[in-house]
Amino acid sequence: MSRLKELRKYVDAELDKIEDTDKRTSAIAHLYGVSLAATMIAKKRGLDPEIASMAAMLHDLHAYKTGSYDDHAHKGAELARSILEELKLTDEAETDMICSAIYHHDDKLVTDSPMDEVLKDADVIHHCMNDLSKAVKEKEQARFDRLCEEFGM
Repeated sequence: MSRLKELRKYVDAELDKIEDTDKRTSAIAHLYGVSLAATMIAKKRGLDPEIASMAAMLHDLHAYKTGSYDDHAHKGAELARSILEELKLTDEAETDMICSAIYHHDDKLVTDSPMDEVLKDADVIHHCMNDLSKAVKEKEQARFDRLCEEFGM
């Protein structure tokens, strides 16, 4: 089984514990949607699409497990590290890259490392494209505009 499939199996089992069907469906749609976007963005930018996808699968897991978005990016990075160490799917450098992306993914107005930017951009793509009836959040507008230009949309 590939590393990504193994990680998704783990994440799926965690999401299956969410009792509220609508919340569980929303969580699945978001993590898989951001994962797909991250894969595409990383591939286009010459970065590792598997690492990007793994970061995306874990980026909001802490919030979904706890029901709280309070400091969810930083706490999510800690959770991701413990999961990756438990599953032994990544080496130390890959784990650090994934955890950095998760740690910084909520800082949409700041520019960080290339992989951090992939996760931020994938998150914004999903936020903005998942429900076109919703207005783009102010903190995501400039990033969304740059992504639309980058992808010719």
